[in-house]
Amino acid sequence: MIPRYTRPEMGAIWERQAYFDFQLRVEIAACDAWAETGVIPKADAALIHNATFSLERIDEIEKTSDHETDSFVTAVAESLGTESRWLHLGLTSSDVLDTSQSLQLVAAADLLLGRLEALEASVTRLAITHKDTLSIGRSHGIHAEPTTFGFKLLIWVDEIRRNRRRLEAARAEIAFGKISGSVGTHANVPPEVEEIVCRLLGLATAPVSSQILQRDRHAHFLSTLALVATSLDKFATEVRNLQRTEIGEVEEPFEEGRHGSSSMPHKRNPSRCERVSGLARIVRNNAGTGLENVTLWHERDISHSSAERVILPDSCIALDYILWLFTGIVDGLRVNEKRMAANVFATHGLVFSQGVLLALIEKGMSRQDAYALVHDHAMRAFNEKTSLQDLLAADPAVNAKLPGEELVAIFDPARHLRWIDTAYERLGLEMKG
Repeated sequence: MIPRYTRPEMGAIWERQAYFDFQLRVEIAACDAWAETGVIPKADAALIHNATFSLERIDEIEKTSDHETDSFVTAVAESLGTESRWLHLGLTSSDVLDTSQSLQLVAAADLLLGRLEALEASVTRLAITHKDTLSIGRSHGIHAEPTTFGFKLLIWVDEIRRNRRRLEAARAEIAFGKISGSVGTHANVPPEVEEIVCRLLGLATAPVSSQILQRDRHAHFLSTLALVATSLDKFATEVRNLQRTEIGEVEEPFEEGRHGSSSMPHKRNPSRCERVSGLARIVRNNAGTGLENVTLWHERDISHSSAERVILPDSCIALDYILWLFTGIVDGLRVNEKRMAANVFATHGLVFSQGVLLALIEKGMSRQDAYALVHDHAMRAFNEKTSLQDLLAADPAVNAKLPGEELVAIFDPARHLRWIDTAYERLGLEMKG
């Protein structure tokens, strides 16, 4: 991922130095495990803890070897004495690469979980603040019935919580190591060594593996990142729509000195939300590549490796960035409560039509007759831009069923909001006072 969209903490996990640092942790843990089982001297294992390497030396060796892991092991060995003979003992490249990659993914998942927690807190605060802020609900993009802006945000809170649980599960699924050799049979490295290595690294031991950890684990992880990114895309798209000039109910932060357009000085575009949507597409598409990586030849081929060098860091970095970006959008969101209230009544009472329909049915009118009656008046109110309530009040058939205050009460938005608190309570956000 380009530096423009890379936050420092996540970028540090995926930089090239860290890539080999994680591998060195695995190599050292393997030597410690061999020493614990009595195969190599503990003194030699202790010396191997002093191992170092340089990226320049790895690159230099690889020009001839054309094998990254061999070049890395050779560069590390050069920093040691005779104890270097124990490096990579009984291991195959994927023992080191897959186990170290699991360490990277766990570290990345922990950062992403922290970002999700921060986003949930920000959205929850806004949902509580605007619990009673009247706004119009829309279906098909058309005014439907009154709701509140806080209730809209409460939907997001619930979805963010689901995404946290999904990511916790994906983290657990990827937190596995394997030190089982070239085809997974432990022919040259016993299961005990594998178990010790994983314990030392804080990973679970894969119950069974081929030369690699099976890629359904990685596909699950990438698919989860894609789901989280898609939720952010959904939230950002809602903000983008509500910021449209014709709606004007919310606006992403627009700080002093910020420019919306290079040519039109008046523009205040939802460009940050658009950036969220754009990067979410990358994370979604990377998940598709992760699914294709599940299918490999026999005990392993290398077709997944090159793709993973791109999709794993890019997905983690992009999601980390848009989680950070959208949390900032929520924290600075401008909410136009007056415009929200005005939009509820912009259609001259049409959004209360279902209440009238149900009231007429309860008063004894057939559903078909009630629907036809209300529909006719609603279409006239729409076409003539006149009050639906006034048209209904002037109709003797309606007056006979819903006289005076009964009809007026139906056009009170409070009817639509009386159960809003229940959803907050279900999410453990009891509203007191």
